[in-house]
Amino acid sequence: MTTTELPAPAPAARTAPGKRRPGRRQREGAAWVFLSPWVLGAAVLTLLPMAVSLYLSFTDYDLFDPPRWVGLRNYTQMFTEDPRYWRSVGATLIYVVIAVPLQLGLALVVALALKSMRRGRGFYRSAFYAPSLLGASMSIALVWRALFNDGGTVDNLLGTGGWVNRPGWALLAVALLTVWQFGAPMVIFLAGLQQIPGELYEAASVDGASRWRQFLSITVPMLSPVIFFNLVLQTIQAFQVFTPAFAVSGGKGGPADSTLFYTLYLYDRGFVASHMGYASAMAWVLLIVIGAVTAVLFRTSRTWVLYASEGDR
Repeated sequence: MTTTELPAPAPAARTAPGKRRPGRRQREGAAWVFLSPWVLGAAVLTLLPMAVSLYLSFTDYDLFDPPRWVGLRNYTQMFTEDPRYWRSVGATLIYVVIAVPLQLGLALVVALALKSMRRGRGFYRSAFYAPSLLGASMSIALVWRALFNDGGTVDNLLGTGGWVNRPGWALLAVALLTVWQFGAPMVIFLAGLQQIPGELYEAASVDGASRWRQFLSITVPMLSPVIFFNLVLQTIQAFQVFTPAFAVSGGKGGPADSTLFYTLYLYDRGFVASHMGYASAMAWVLLIVIGAVTAVLFRTSRTWVLYASEGDR
């Protein structure tokens, strides 16, 4: 009986003399080298200004003289002695409640229409997205003011007078400018709608479900993560609105402080009245409020946002 000799296993590859594999510290060092531009940028352009702003919020600073420590006086004055501050808070909250739902609702309606469109979808998607690129500019805001001013296009068509000069209508004119910029959430909604399996709608049609029932039972639950994403982003942006209010009101927040949004009043206190310490305190209050509202949205999302991984359990 003959035996077959198996070939000897090949020797393990060895590192050439003088060359060693980089250790963990060396790999981490290389990672920090590549991350250093971002780290430096975040530290110098974000963290350091935030720390300085937090310090200035406890001082009396007019941009020219050295800061003078006053403790919590800016905050107590803000909450107890400044009626215009609370008017700016009220105007901002009304704006957020009006603009965000209208913008998201219009974006979803247009996204549903584009999803069912067979031809020209790319053209209309670009056309509806264009206002999101242009709407934040001062030039568009000035055009918007001219449209809603006395003798403007809206006045000539509806005969309602100049909206920007009427306290009850000026804020609505600014909100409509935000609603007009629905392109960005629309694109996100459209991407989410294209991810919903068509088999779900086919099965619902076989069961006799109407279009409205399909929308409520399939589209809304499957699109809820995208709705939540857009809601968080647009709410944060709405709290920080500045350019439209500045252009429509001429930087004064009028008429009768109806468009005196929070950031516009912050700008007025910091750069017009040179109360930079007071403006810094306002900025930190805004940061805390936005963080709290975002936390509430995330907390409540557990009851109405449906993720695919949760549906498979």
